[in-house]
Amino acid sequence: MSALDLLLSRLDEAKPTGKGRYIAACPAHKDRRPSLAVRELDDGRLLVHCFAGCDIHDVVSAAGLALSDLFPANDALAGGQHLPRERRPFAPMDALKCIYAEGLFVKQCALVMLRGGTVTPALSDQLTKAVARLAAALDTCHG
Repeated sequence: MSALDLLLSRLDEAKPTGKGRYIAACPAHKDRRPSLAVRELDDGRLLVHCFAGCDIHDVVSAAGLALSDLFPANDALAGGQHLPRERRPFAPMDALKCIYAEGLFVKQCALVMLRGGTVTPALSDQLTKAVARLAAALDTCHG
């Protein structure tokens, strides 16, 4: 079983978004919409990013895997060689799909405010986190 097949078998709501690209529900937090992007590189390595901000170690552990499970046996890696860094690790469309829920949340908050609703400290905190996740997604896709 490939590293990709192994990881996908442990994720809920995994859907392909392109060749070797998937989005899924992050196992490290309660996801209402998929926020986890997965990309398989040509050499079999996996890139995994949670646009809600979960640490890669938490994501992999919650899936019942080890970080090493994301990397196939590779002579170049075993020999200590460094493989090239991906310029753009994730497609912008994958990021947009993952952060769609953030946009909906911001819209709902705006509607509450337009109707004269109160911005509670909890709502303000959630908005701040949503904006931070949107900024992180932009940074991730910018490379």
